[in-house]
Amino acid sequence: MTVEAIKEQLKTAKNPVAKSFHIGDHFKVLLFGFNKGMKLEDHKAHHPTKLLVLEGEVIYHQEKKDIRLKKHQEVDIPAEVSHSVAALDDAIVLLTQG
Repeated sequence: MTVEAIKEQLKTAKNPVAKSFHIGDHFKVLLFGFNKGMKLEDHKAHHPTKLLVLEGEVIYHQEKKDIRLKKHQEVDIPAEVSHSVAALDDAIVLLTQG
């Protein structure tokens, strides 16, 4: 029910909504929900990460490149590299770290 909870919170949210989906000893799986126009500002992941778009469309920005990702498309995010994610449409993304 995690996706439903995110969608419910997005009805009144001003920023992306994040929830843990599954955590193990050496990995973490997170879900992020975005309303169109929301942005996760520049930040760094401390572990290699993969971002998968489950719904909607986002722009992944890293250094001098922008990658437009639609439903079921993915990108690898290196550890300790500054990046951001912005929603071009209402979106749900899954992140695996570790």
